Amino acid sequence: MEGNMKDPRTFFTQGSATQYDFVLGLYEEAVKLKAEQKNKKPEEFLKLDKWYQHELPKRIKARGKDAHLTHEELCQCMKWKLMRGKFSPRLKDLIQMNTPRLCMSETRKAFRALTKKDDLGSAIQALCNLKGVGPAMASVILTAGMPEACGFMADECLMAIPEIEGIDYTTKELIKMVEQLKDAANRLNKEGSGSWNPHKVEKALWAHFVLSELKKELLDDMPGNNSTTATNASSTTENGDSQTGANESGKNGAPVPEESNDSVDSTVANKENLSTNTNGTSDGEENSRASALSQEDTNDSVPVNEETNDSLAMNEETNDSVAVNEESNLSVVGSGEESQDNTDEPAQKKFKVDQ
Repeated sequence: MEGNMKDPRTFFTQGSATQYDFVLGLYEEAVKLKAEQKNKKPEEFLKLDKWYQHELPKRIKARGKDAHLTHEELCQCMKWKLMRGKFSPRLKDLIQMNTPRLCMSETRKAFRALTKKDDLGSAIQALCNLKGVGPAMASVILTAGMPEACGFMADECLMAIPEIEGIDYTTKELIKMVEQLKDAANRLNKEGSGSWNPHKVEKALWAHFVLSELKKELLDDMPGNNSTTATNASSTTENGDSQTGANESGKNGAPVPEESNDSVDSTVANKENLSTNTNGTSDGEENSRASALSQEDTNDSVPVNEETNDSLAMNEETNDSVAVNEESNLSVVGSGEESQDNTDEPAQKKFKVDQ
């Protein structure tokens, strides 16, 4: 198999079922590394992750046709999601503002939309009626209940899928991501295992991205990876030059590192609140109605724009801006080098190709 399997994009498109199984086996190690990166205790991350991956799905399934989430479960899901990205107390507070009754009714409606109509768009829309919930958070809920129909909208996964050109937290982008995950699952299932679904593919892809970023040597033993690297390093063109632009050492058989113009900007990953959509509004995760909700002190649902469910209003003529601090992703106008202020283009996908 051609390509460098340490590159998440190559792994996603070309990885075999055997290679996916290998990386999925390192999932817990990736969770530990993510915890250490955030200066948290790995055991706490693993405990919450096991609750989300195993206990919660069993609870939802046991409810049968009345599948739903309780208020407590919804809050735990937000805690799990924030564990993956940058902590945001504002999102946590918004989720807690939902009433138990509204939580049950909207999550029930969402699961029914998937079960009876296979309508992912309607399911997302129903969940976005909850405070603090946008497409990315909706993907957390739907994945827990129906892993065969959805996957978590993680930054790492978005950046590892070649067909997705940027990070844009909208219903349209989530649907596109799920379609790509389903295609990958179908490809892997054709190899004979038959057990892959969008969530399982997403878990392997997330683990691969984290490992390639934080401890890439763990991928050295991936089946077929060493032989692939050796093949790429020794391949030459007709005039004897390496196909990857190698120097004389490549001609003598020494390994030649692959070249790439891609790099990962560590401040882009896990920042769901920095991208800006084409309408000029921030696509910060789950805060499309943060300012309005804090003003109105109400539990009523808010209409959701399907294209910009996670947007914060950026009207320069009002004073309803959301406070920004160094520990939050909830910026209306980005700061420093990462600012997307006064631009209509979404944040572009960046990668680091690990040698």
